Amino acid sequence: MRKARLLTAVVVLCLVTAMFLDYTGTLHTYFSWLAKIQFLPAVLAINVGVILGLVALTAVMGRIYCSVICPLGIFQDVLGRVFKGFDKSKKQHKYRYSYSPAKNILRYIMLAVMIIAIIAGFSVVVMLLSPYSMYGKIVAGIGAYIMKGISMGLEYIDERIGTYLIYPNDVTISFWVLSIGTIALIALAILASKYGRTYCNTICPVGTVLGVISKYSLLKIQIDTEKCKNCGLCEKRCKASCLNIKKHQIDYSRCVTCFDCLDECKHGAISYAWRKGKETKKIDENKRAFVATATAILGATAAKAQHKLVDGGLTIVEAKRVPPRKIAPVPAGSESVSNMESHCTACQLCITACPNRVLTPSTELDSFMQPRMSFNNGHCRVGCTACSDVCPTGAIKKIKKEEKTAIAVGLAVWVKENCVVLTKNDSCGNCARHCPAGAISMVHTPDSEKNEVPVINAEKCIGCGACENLCPARPISAIYVEGYENHHVR
Repeated sequence: MRKARLLTAVVVLCLVTAMFLDYTGTLHTYFSWLAKIQFLPAVLAINVGVILGLVALTAVMGRIYCSVICPLGIFQDVLGRVFKGFDKSKKQHKYRYSYSPAKNILRYIMLAVMIIAIIAGFSVVVMLLSPYSMYGKIVAGIGAYIMKGISMGLEYIDERIGTYLIYPNDVTISFWVLSIGTIALIALAILASKYGRTYCNTICPVGTVLGVISKYSLLKIQIDTEKCKNCGLCEKRCKASCLNIKKHQIDYSRCVTCFDCLDECKHGAISYAWRKGKETKKIDENKRAFVATATAILGATAAKAQHKLVDGGLTIVEAKRVPPRKIAPVPAGSESVSNMESHCTACQLCITACPNRVLTPSTELDSFMQPRMSFNNGHCRVGCTACSDVCPTGAIKKIKKEEKTAIAVGLAVWVKENCVVLTKNDSCGNCARHCPAGAISMVHTPDSEKNEVPVINAEKCIGCGACENLCPARPISAIYVEGYENHHVR
């Protein structure tokens, strides 16, 4: 059983990691479902089917989710093996754990913080406590940095050889994603190497919720006191620190069903079997507590899913030397800025999946590291729905390609003082030629009788950013996209 669990966990971890590092979008087509079966993203997306499926899985098998499906949980096991604690002895590494009482006060405080953050819309807190999101930042930040370095090295060699076969890596590395990912990696490495699954059983709100269910799971790790020799090896092997061999007790709320203790016991005293009838006492009371907690979480997400009823309106076209956007546009499918901020955990998957390099992590506090559209590297192509295909939380809802053509995420704004038609007396029209919606026309005005200047049709513009991206004005574009608070359907 342990070998089957390890094999499944390795496959899941490799696929999820590869998705975050696959900038071609190939793997997202086949394995984006791995992101959508993560617990917290499913709760934020109000994906009832996935939530009930994970609850049922936990009710039957215990916290197998934490050992097989959650990438951060699996990654902690990897870190524990790599760093091997602070003792170089191989034997000491294998038996370096010991039983410790549950820190229930801290666990439920962290769960309460998560619920409050969801209700209040504190996306930064949700982003920092979400295990899936945290793993995404570790991989997307550090992994992108490593890939960038490898790419630069290969490009250098390729240039010296003169073959020019290596295509330059144009992946943008966010300072904040890299920084937080590095800090999280260091913290997890220290905890996992010395204390095993401490993060899962003290900080992670998902582990706390599933722990309540797993206390009453149908299948459990059980100790046969008649066969047990009290050697203590199973306790020293337990990475969750939940096995008390002196009392022959297991804290099932912390047990992650890794089967390490089964593998260790040579006397057949530990088994994974149906729970005994006497363990069903007080289940109803705890069920009510769990239902109350789950209701609070789902109620919070449902409340935050309500969009603002205020229409974003048309952006006032006014001349600005430097165009800091009032509202940074969010991708089609997110429906509104409020929906994005309420549901997004900033896992970075949509950013790595975007083939046009349009999505970048936000640096604003209220939307910290959530995706925002920037058109420095490209524009949002009408036929692309990559971000909506992979989003697991409902922050960017699934849309069809034909639907995207009718969704306006923002409005193009012309900055008169920057336009080369007026500043350099040059005939341009680049924005009009490349507008896929045909929303820009070139016309003569009193200010430019010789050359035509752009005029934007607000009814046709969808905010794709092609005009901003391809505008030749430097250093600041003469046309840019101002986002809508709420998206419009044309």
